[in-house]
Amino acid sequence: MDGHETGAVVGPEAPLITIGVPGSFAWKVFHERHPAMIEQLCAAFPYGADVRGRLAELLRETTGGVVEPLGDDAPDHGVWAAWAADRLGRPWSDCSFLWAESYFFRRLLAAVGYFEPGSWRGIDPFAPMKEAELRSAGTAEALAALDALPRLSEADRDDTVVRAAVWGNQADLAFRMSAGAEGTAAGLVTGDSQVFWSLFGEPGPVHLVADNSAGELAADLVLTDHLLATGRADHVVLHVKPAPYYVSDATPADVVGVLRHLVGLAGEAGAVGRRIWDGLRDGRIEVRAHPFFCAPLDYRAMPADLRAELASASVTIMKGDLNYRRLVGDRYWPATTPFADVVGHFPSPVVALRVLKSEVVVGLDDATAAALDGTGDAWRTSGSHALVQAAVPGGAAVAR
Repeated sequence: MDGHETGAVVGPEAPLITIGVPGSFAWKVFHERHPAMIEQLCAAFPYGADVRGRLAELLRETTGGVVEPLGDDAPDHGVWAAWAADRLGRPWSDCSFLWAESYFFRRLLAAVGYFEPGSWRGIDPFAPMKEAELRSAGTAEALAALDALPRLSEADRDDTVVRAAVWGNQADLAFRMSAGAEGTAAGLVTGDSQVFWSLFGEPGPVHLVADNSAGELAADLVLTDHLLATGRADHVVLHVKPAPYYVSDATPADVVGVLRHLVGLAGEAGAVGRRIWDGLRDGRIEVRAHPFFCAPLDYRAMPADLRAELASASVTIMKGDLNYRRLVGDRYWPATTPFADVVGHFPSPVVALRVLKSEVVVGLDDATAAALDGTGDAWRTSGSHALVQAAVPGGAAVAR
């Protein structure tokens, strides 16, 4: 095992999920999802033969070759060179899923010249997909539904904003490129909004680690607004990715784009947008983009400055599938492994809001795990099930 992918947890470590098992979910990401994504990129931008050639070579390398070094001199080149040093020359098929997928996206940015002087410098290759999702009929319908929020009881508003934040995680453009990704909501496999709110007491700083842009980010901003309006938080820090990542992951530019979209709308969506805008102006809301959020490592390997920052949170909210994989460890855990056991390393009370779109899951009771396995469905990866899980460092998971 790689030292920077391990850490102290209660009980033995489970095996890492790797990309080398033919037909596995992780294998399909590299052999089916990534080719579809690159085809869309080449259709969305008039990339020249040089960029198209580098993207084609990246696909060949990652599906049947060995790990090659970065081909740019970007500011993060040194840290990525260190993370890749012990893998260079080794088959991609030997790599862990978390590391391989992260390195793939960093190599993709190098291939399109994102960091290099030239026409494509600083151009988000996934921007057209994010913009289409933000302006889609589905997102418009979800935002229009916010008009009902002020008429709901306090308890119903609490429940609604949490459910919106959970199921907003279905707005994952990379996931939709997988064959058979249905995305139909079937229900929560564990937890609910009461589990979420159980972590909140006296007002304090809340940190929200975002996942996807567009509709999901809009739902996260609604949750941020609700945390401040109800006094659950006196300050909210929204953590996003410092560069384009995993197709639809939110960056600072995406926060601005989604916020401008909200401000331009009528009704409650526009009111939320204006309150978030004012919160950013007066410092009650901050947007940060630590480089570690694009690292190929789990959260046990957080650098000291980020760990100290999250330790100051009264609650940290982890959104989405990738953050979940990094929080619990991207391993073949038995589904009944206690959530608190694998997140005991985290420096603050933490709650995960996630739609299941990869194989790792923990914290289920025996009966639920057995019932789900008995269906014969790919419930871990279909995007039709979700969860809410919470724990306090050094304590037990919060259950209802």
